[in-house]
Amino acid sequence: MTSTNTPRFAVVGHPNKGKSSIVAALAQNDAIDISSRSGTTLRADPFAIAIGDAAYTLIDTPGFQRPRRALEWLNRHATSADQRRQAIARFVSSDDCAKQFPDEVALLRPISEGAAILYVVDGSRPYNPDYEAEMEILRWCGQPSMALINPIESGDHIDTWQQALSQFFKVVRVFNPMLADRLRRDEILEAFSVIAPEWRTRIDLVRINYAQQDRRRIADAGQLLAETLERLCYYQLNQQTLSKSQAEKLKPVLKARYFAEMRAIESAAHSRLKELFDYRHLDSEIADLPIEGDLFDTEKWVVWGLDRKQLALTAGIAGAGTGAVVDAATAGTSLLLGATAGALLAGGSAWFGADKIANFKVMGLPLGGFEARQGPSANRNFPYVIAGRFLGLVEALQNRTHAQRGLLTIADATLQDKIDALGSRQRKALAAALHRLSSQKVVDDLASALGPLLAETPQTTPQ
Repeated sequence: MTSTNTPRFAVVGHPNKGKSSIVAALAQNDAIDISSRSGTTLRADPFAIAIGDAAYTLIDTPGFQRPRRALEWLNRHATSADQRRQAIARFVSSDDCAKQFPDEVALLRPISEGAAILYVVDGSRPYNPDYEAEMEILRWCGQPSMALINPIESGDHIDTWQQALSQFFKVVRVFNPMLADRLRRDEILEAFSVIAPEWRTRIDLVRINYAQQDRRRIADAGQLLAETLERLCYYQLNQQTLSKSQAEKLKPVLKARYFAEMRAIESAAHSRLKELFDYRHLDSEIADLPIEGDLFDTEKWVVWGLDRKQLALTAGIAGAGTGAVVDAATAGTSLLLGATAGALLAGGSAWFGADKIANFKVMGLPLGGFEARQGPSANRNFPYVIAGRFLGLVEALQNRTHAQRGLLTIADATLQDKIDALGSRQRKALAAALHRLSSQKVVDDLASALGPLLAETPQTTPQ
């Protein structure tokens, strides 16, 4: 009988079939140990997943090691079908079996205690009758069960696996934890409620809360982007001196510190963004921008912000001065150099034209002395560049699962496409907001102007 408390699912199968990867993807936990080595999971590890006021538990288990011998033991202790559950209970509680079959005992214990079964196989490997001993043991448990076909390297053998698994399991699904999106996750959760109807209400609440979590993450990401843009666009460094010459000598020091701190602000924002999506062990990098051909040919290589035509368009939409629009439209070097430098600033290591991003100034003070000032940035492309990089990371996190362990590299972004997809009113609000930012003016409710850039197609949720 299944437990009437929190839904619990034991993820079982042969070693090295991606059980831990499936747990990591469904649990959204990148701390779960995943390895290509057989036997990485040595004991049954429960992962309690709380989503708002809903919860369920996934139990990562060791792989079957001696299923044929274990089934022989069970057959000796049960002569009819009505004795099979009792034989499983004896097997799990036997000290002798714990010595002979430690992995089988560990994986069967949570099932004997009420967990449903999630059996995982590799769809890139041919079906083998040897697996039938495992499936027969699981059938003896009498618990609700479903099978997942994980196409680790390919889907070449999915059809034969489906034919075999359907004879042992009520529900069979294909699920690649390295590529699964939220709709596939929701499909698996819905299947959980099919195999264990008494948990349907709780599982449906989990699905609803997952959808709410997705929307909340996007809203929080929009707020984080707004805060980051404000910090970077308003940021400046000041140092007072007694003489003008002293102030002028501070230029290289303030410039180096200014750009280092700007990089640190952006890096901290990206780290917070990864935490919003429950990535706490993910290494990522923003790739440097490629510089090819004419340095001023922004059509080719400003991949994070806007090209010269879009800068001109947004300047006009935002009501910018005529001079700025003409400058962009006629390829004036002052604005283009600024756009070039703004894009390179976003690259993280190439800082050509830094003076055009944030000028260095020396000013006299009313009460005597001088002030050296680096920043703030007045470059019109700068907020677009920062937004483009941020949105590139958002999109990458949304398309990544917690089962992946490699370095996440962001090579480019699709900011221009996202802006083109906006309605005219949304484009106008965004252009006006970012133009005010580059002029160091206060923007009321910046997050609302940025929101449409992060908007997604609504996901299907239970009614």
